[in-house]
Amino acid sequence: MLEEAKLLDDDIDGSAERKTWGTQINVDGTVYATSLFWQPLQNASDPFQEVEEASAGVLEGADLFCIKGGKAPQFGICVSHEGYQSGENVAAVALATALSNVGSFVAVFKTNQGWWYTCIRNDIILSDGDMLFLTEEEAKEQFMSMLAVPDWGKKIAPKEWGIEETEEMDLGALLAKGAKSRLQKIKGLRGTKLLMVVVVSAVVGIWLLSTLVDKLFLTPTVRPVIAPVRPKVVPKAAPVVEEVKPWDKLPDPASIMKNCHKGAMDLSKIMPPGWSIGPVTCNGGTAATTWARNVGRVSWATKALEDSQLNFSGYNFTPNGNMLSATLNLPAVEKRLSAPEKSLTDLQNELNDKFQSLGLNISISSGEVKSSNSKSTGKSYKYLVFSFNSEYNPITWIELLTKYSGLEIRVIRYSPSDRTWHYEGAIYVL
Repeated sequence: MLEEAKLLDDDIDGSAERKTWGTQINVDGTVYATSLFWQPLQNASDPFQEVEEASAGVLEGADLFCIKGGKAPQFGICVSHEGYQSGENVAAVALATALSNVGSFVAVFKTNQGWWYTCIRNDIILSDGDMLFLTEEEAKEQFMSMLAVPDWGKKIAPKEWGIEETEEMDLGALLAKGAKSRLQKIKGLRGTKLLMVVVVSAVVGIWLLSTLVDKLFLTPTVRPVIAPVRPKVVPKAAPVVEEVKPWDKLPDPASIMKNCHKGAMDLSKIMPPGWSIGPVTCNGGTAATTWARNVGRVSWATKALEDSQLNFSGYNFTPNGNMLSATLNLPAVEKRLSAPEKSLTDLQNELNDKFQSLGLNISISSGEVKSSNSKSTGKSYKYLVFSFNSEYNPITWIELLTKYSGLEIRVIRYSPSDRTWHYEGAIYVL
């Protein structure tokens, strides 16, 4: 039924197991196909050869496809017996074109049929970046694994997930303004191929008819000159989209720690009369905090911010005028290659030993980011997640933390009330 996601079955070791992903979503009464396998398209003017070769090799048995145009043309393929139908709209193309001004985004939309995960990097739909998960847990796990990759133009997720720096968007409105691309059948003969077969067949037919007439009337047989058929040119294999490793362009952790230290100190110096400051949170690009009114006034707080002469991206008061929030822009941070050097076990043991010697507690867990080509390779990148509290500022911690290659500083939080610091980050491992 169109109102339900269609599940796919595989025969594994002789027994059928139900898939955990679906093929269709119904948005505002329109059915869209999802979970296609996407590949780069080299010849947008005549795509059928590439599509047919992919259906025979990359996704054997695929008999339906669609085209995504734009800066990075692609084609998506699927198998009709898994629940797809010719003529269906394709959700990934509509969303990619609706958000074409973004370029790179990762998103999960909650639908009546499941949680649709989409991941587009540099205008390219990743091979596993179009998936309708039937369980919220799997969709959230996939989404969280991609958050470790830097430089997303947008991060879209359900509001109830409560993930920082994400926003919820109306899927129906996005798909309605996107380009329409429909599934169509993959046929064996199209365009120049079909024309070549017709021409060759006509030439052979004329030759047979001429030969028959010569024999019937006993005239000397004149064999017509037949132009040789140009041999089929095997096209070059489509280049594989270069894998974007999460540590290829990591923000310089030393710069982030310096920026966060200065930002926290600058904000904590702003003390409007009758107002008390809360914790300062820094993520590298900005530092933000709040002030709560005790006996002060809005005009006093406004003057204190203006007198600071800091580069605020914005500040605002709550409707009752009892709370003020402000965000401070920080200097840009250069990005650099910082490949991992240690295994997860070795790094974990080393960090625990170091913090034990310092008499500090550290929280450690692990995570992984799936490769953008994981549907075919199953490759993923692992990292260690850490967090700890300390009375020492970021400048003091630079030398200790930056000796670990693959380091990413995610959050630094300063509490002016007790002058303590909280650090959160990740370190990629071999």
